[in-house]
Amino acid sequence: MVKSDIEIAQAATLRNIKDIASILKLTEDDLELYGKYKAKLPLDLINEDKIKQNNLVLVTAITPTPSGEGKTTVSIGLTEGLNKIGKKATVVLREPSLGPVFGIKGGAAGGGYSQVIPMEDINLHFTGDFSAIEKANNLLAALIDNNVQSKGEHNLGIDPRTITWKRVMDMNDRALREIITGLGGKAGGLPTQTGFNITAASEIMAILCLAEDFADLKKKIAQIYVGDTYDGKAIYARDLNAQGAMAALLKDAIKPNLVQTLEGNPAIIHGGPFANIAQGTNSVIATKTGLTLSDYVVTEAGFGADLGAEKFLDIKCGYSGLSPKAVVIVATVRALKYHGGVALTELTKENLEALKKGLANLDKHIENMQAFGLPVVVAINKFISDTDAEVEMIKTHVESKGERAEVSEGWEKGGMGTMKLAEAVVAAVAKCKGKYKPTYDWNSSIEDKILALATKIYGADGVEYALKAKTQLRKINQLGMDKLPICMAKTQKSLSDNEKLIGRPKGFIINVREFEFAAGAGFIIPVTGAMLRMPGLPPVPAAEGIDINDKGVISGLS
Repeated sequence: MVKSDIEIAQAATLRNIKDIASILKLTEDDLELYGKYKAKLPLDLINEDKIKQNNLVLVTAITPTPSGEGKTTVSIGLTEGLNKIGKKATVVLREPSLGPVFGIKGGAAGGGYSQVIPMEDINLHFTGDFSAIEKANNLLAALIDNNVQSKGEHNLGIDPRTITWKRVMDMNDRALREIITGLGGKAGGLPTQTGFNITAASEIMAILCLAEDFADLKKKIAQIYVGDTYDGKAIYARDLNAQGAMAALLKDAIKPNLVQTLEGNPAIIHGGPFANIAQGTNSVIATKTGLTLSDYVVTEAGFGADLGAEKFLDIKCGYSGLSPKAVVIVATVRALKYHGGVALTELTKENLEALKKGLANLDKHIENMQAFGLPVVVAINKFISDTDAEVEMIKTHVESKGERAEVSEGWEKGGMGTMKLAEAVVAAVAKCKGKYKPTYDWNSSIEDKILALATKIYGADGVEYALKAKTQLRKINQLGMDKLPICMAKTQKSLSDNEKLIGRPKGFIINVREFEFAAGAGFIIPVTGAMLRMPGLPPVPAAEGIDINDKGVISGLS
């Protein structure tokens, strides 16, 4: 009988986190302990000189099926494999959001024998980072509403109709997307139409993951745009003197978390922005900490390469100066058959014709990463239902594109199943010729930057703007935000903004319906298609299968 992810994790013998730290040449004095198996790492560990000497590997994927293609599992398995072949490697990942944990996608601690542990803690409250981000976000919302209600000189004259800041919570709850606050008479405040976003979509999450230190964190928080006064003056968080208190709530959350893999290798986990509505990668601080302490850092960026990897390179690397030396694109036989037109219920049956057709999606992601000037390795994340003929077709096809593909069997075998993949990645790193090439120049106009993403990365013919978006474009230019990079809010289910267009669609237009201004985080968010910043639960949420027994042992997490 095949064990579930949580059964495998619970059967593991965890090493004391002090022992894991010693692998990185850290002592107990370097740790802020959260029990025996988790610890926070201080910011002063980062050494820019060491970072330049070491190797960053980015794991991304083809356009995924609804359940994902296993980037986290491959990232952890690859790290185990690198250590098996004698490399000093650390995996650096995002923290899971409770929305997917209790929704449809499940947790984000890997799977099978490629997991980070303690799996239950990581997938649930962990060290409280998400809670701190939520509180900091909602403090700003309270300060805004309080100022609107206040009298005298302290009142900034904020027009409630222009307020863009929403409250957040880390749960999929569609009923909170659009709400009215301030009911109950004068004491309840001014009735206002607003709503909630999920915590992973908060600008505070994006800021935390792009901040370099406490000073930078406060600077970015101060720049958050919240709305306008009645006479049209822009109001920022600094006008409410909010940055100090908000940063104080984040004093521990800004520090990355050290845990371990099933095979006892170091894992750093920090931050958790979604990639379809934010930058989709762990913090700059976590990545730089890993690169300071290890020769190889394996990190992942959410969803397909058109989202997470593009934002990792064009936003995170643009601000931090980081540059990967290789990109691993995770592909599965089942997803490629899905992109070839096979129904979700038929993906376990061999279908070489559909697989061949679906390879067009992989081709586009390979071409995009090559355009960034980075060596590519394709990791075929193997499932039991995959046939030898299907796997061989993918490997032969990737070789025809001038790149190398290797099977990843980390889910079934841990590091023993990823050693060939690890060797391919080391070879790819050795071929790296320099820094990545960005998709666009930040100094270009907003329209030109969006057009570059639409045509170069997605394969669109052009871009159309709704009336609201056109009005907001003028506002962006007026506020001097036009030189910021672009963080597209787009479906993860297609290269286009229409989730029904699978494979490698052509002849489509990207439709921008509106913009959101993340002045603090430092990017502009064009919202395309039907994207939402507060997801809903599926008809049968994963929460229904999660339980805890009389001894406190959790079951049902995945």
